[in-house]
This record gives sequence, C-alpha cells and structure tokens, in this order.
Amino acid sequence: MHLEQEQWTSIIKPSNGWFDIDFKGLWHYRDLIAMMVKRDFVAFYKQTILGPLWFLLQPLLTTIVFTIVFGQIAKLPTNGLPQVLFYLSGTVMWNYFAACLNTTSNTFVANAGIFGKVYFPRLVIPIGVVITNMLSFGIQFALFLALLIFFMLQGAAVAPNLWILVTPLLVLQMGCLGLGCGIIVSSMTTKYRDLSLLVTFGAQLWMYATPVVYPVSMASGFMSWVLVLNPMTAIIEIFRYAFLGGQMIPLWYWLVSGAITVILFMVGIILFSKVEKNFMDTV
Repeated sequence: MHLEQEQWTSIIKPSNGWFDIDFKGLWHYRDLIAMMVKRDFVAFYKQTILGPLWFLLQPLLTTIVFTIVFGQIAKLPTNGLPQVLFYLSGTVMWNYFAACLNTTSNTFVANAGIFGKVYFPRLVIPIGVVITNMLSFGIQFALFLALLIFFMLQGAAVAPNLWILVTPLLVLQMGCLGLGCGIIVSSMTTKYRDLSLLVTFGAQLWMYATPVVYPVSMASGFMSWVLVLNPMTAIIEIFRYAFLGGQMIPLWYWLVSGAITVILFMVGIILFSKVEKNFMDTV
C-alpha cells in the first residue's frame, strides 16, 4: 500500500522516436557535461613534460613540416599567401574537425562500462568531446591570430575582411560535422569493430582530399567535384579567405557543404538513438 502511494521525482522512459534528442535531459545534465569537458581537457596534457604547450606545439610542428615538404620541396602554390599562414590556417581548422571525428567515433566502446552502470543521456559524452576540442581550437586559433598580426606588421600580403564575422558559424558547422560523422562510426563499431581501426587512416585520407596543403584552385575535372562534395572544403576556404584574403570560392560551395553537414548530423543522431537502446547486448 505504501509503495502504491509513493511519488517519484523523476521517471526514466525509453526513447521511441527515430530523431529524438532529449534537449531537456541534456540541459538537466549540464553539470556532467562540464565535468566531462574539464576531465578530458586536463587529461590531454596531464603527465606530460611540456603540459599545455602541446596545444601550441602540435599545429606549429605540423605547419613547419607542411611548409618544408609541400611549400619548399613540392613547391605547391598558396595563391600568393605566406606559406606559414596558409598551412597554419588549414591545420588549425582541420585539427578541430579531426579531433571531434576521431574521439566521438569511439563513444560506445570506450564508455561501455559507464553506460552499463548508470543512466544519463548518452549524447552527453560526444557533446562533451566537441566542447573540449573547441577549447583546444580556441588556443590554436589564438596562435594563428598572433602569427597573423606578426606577419601583417612585417608587411605580408594578407587582407582580413568582413567574412571574419562568419567564423563562429564555420566552427559550429565543423562541430556538427565532426559530431555527426563520429557518432555514425561509433554506432556502427558496436557491431563492426574493424571500423574503429579505419577511422584514423580514413581521416588522413580525408585530409588530403581537403584543401589543407593546397588551394582549391589547383583542382580540375573529377578532383574539383570531389572537393565540392567534401563539406570541409568550403569551411577551410572561407576561413582562409576571411583572415588572409586571396580568392573566394563560389558561395554555392558552402550551400552544398551545409546541406551535407545537416544530412550527416541527422543520420548520426538517428543511428545513435537506435543503437543506444540495445548496444550493451552487442558491444
């Protein structure tokens, strides 16, 4: 009799929809998201000798290698832009997307122990990853701005313009794209573990199909269509034009990129919602 009269403060019900994002639940667990962000951010450099300097060294070393290999040896054009700024702009943007993709693609397998013990909206984990990587991006973006100002003071031929204002939209699109692609892979790796081994290799191939180390103007024929259908192409090219100037791509490139991003994000949410119901039986 006592149990029948007991009033529950919260009731957890299974999700039945195909595209069911529990925004109320995500907001309710915002403290858990903040805790995940702090944990992942600190874990990146904890027990390292150089600590947070790795946030700066990683893009700097990559830019130096790209400048030597692609700029000095291969002599790929940069549309008249300083090679260091050209490669650093592409590296900073690509690093954020690749980090979101690689980390979220292991969500179910890496957190199976936590998921099996306590309830919380499963999207908390990949959203926390995207926010953590956004903090890393902010540090590397500050490095890019510092070098940009230095080159401008040296009289470099760069021309920042009002397209800088769309930078938050580009970062948001990259986050959604990395989250969508990552949770698609994560949902499929609960059954097919081979995919987890291919993600890093696939991300490297994807980078070379993106104008990180070469301008989009170099492409022609079939390769030009590959770049158009690559959603990261418009993001990097617009970012580069906004801060460095040079040649702007046609705006319909960005429309195609945005449409593909929305599709991949929705497919990711649908697969994630479907797999989270019974992944503990297969993972």
